[in-house]
Formats: sequence, C-alpha cells, structure tokens
Amino acid sequence: MNMNENIKKFIEHQTCATICCVDELGAAYCFSCFYAFDHKEGLLYFKSLATSQHSGMIRKNPFIAGSILPNKLNPFIIKGIQFTGVVLDAREEFLEEAAAMYHKKYPIAHAVPGDMWIIQIYHIKMTDGAIGVGEKILWDRNSDVLQ
Repeated sequence: MNMNENIKKFIEHQTCATICCVDELGAAYCFSCFYAFDHKEGLLYFKSLATSQHSGMIRKNPFIAGSILPNKLNPFIIKGIQFTGVVLDAREEFLEEAAAMYHKKYPIAHAVPGDMWIIQIYHIKMTDGAIGVGEKILWDRNSDVLQ
C-alpha cells in the first residue's frame, strides 16, 4: 500500500474510531470501537458482539463510513481522518492476524467476549492543521495515489 506516512502514523497512534452503518431502511447508526490498524493491507480490526445492533446492520449492509480523532484533542489544531470502507466476511484470510494484532494492542480484550471484524478501507481524507490551515491529505485504495 502506498499510504501517506502522516496518515499511517496518525491511525496507528490513536485508539478509538467512530463507525457509521445503515439499517435496511437507510437510517444511519453510529458506534465507537477500539481498533488496531494494519497499514500494509489498509485494514482496521475491531471486536464486537455478534448480537449488537450494529453487527446486525453490518451483516445486512457491510458498507461503512467512519472517523478517527486524536486521543487527546487540541482545540487549536484540527486533526483527524474520515474514511469509507467495507466490512469483510469474518471468514476472510486476515481473521487470525486481525485477532493477534488487536489483542497485542489491547491485551485486556482477551477477557472480553466478541467477534473480530475487519474493515477494508477504500478512501481516507485526513485533515491536519499542523501542516497548514485547511490542509487535506487524500488516499484511495483503487488508485493508491497520494494527493
């Protein structure tokens, strides 16, 4: 993956994402989750109960959008990412690696029930006020271009 270093470092150093999914009627629903990031494959891993409301929605419609903000907000420098992607089928080849990476980042999660979920990121827009007001860095899986 030819992902911008600023994007990779930002995602790797944060811990919580907000994910938006939609139900069968098109109504949006957001949830927050801890995640681990595989920058080599452009994947986010999270753990959630199969019985949760969002898990049911994702099984019916796997297309999602989300955002990641800094763990510690700085009101003077706007920074964060917005992304779109698709939740992959749990039987995908990355599931074992997903669990290992997630539990390495959050060892306490071994004691928490839930299934591993994998988001394949399609598009990222990063806002980074540290490099300039209104500066955006874009990445797209299909074109694998930096802008």
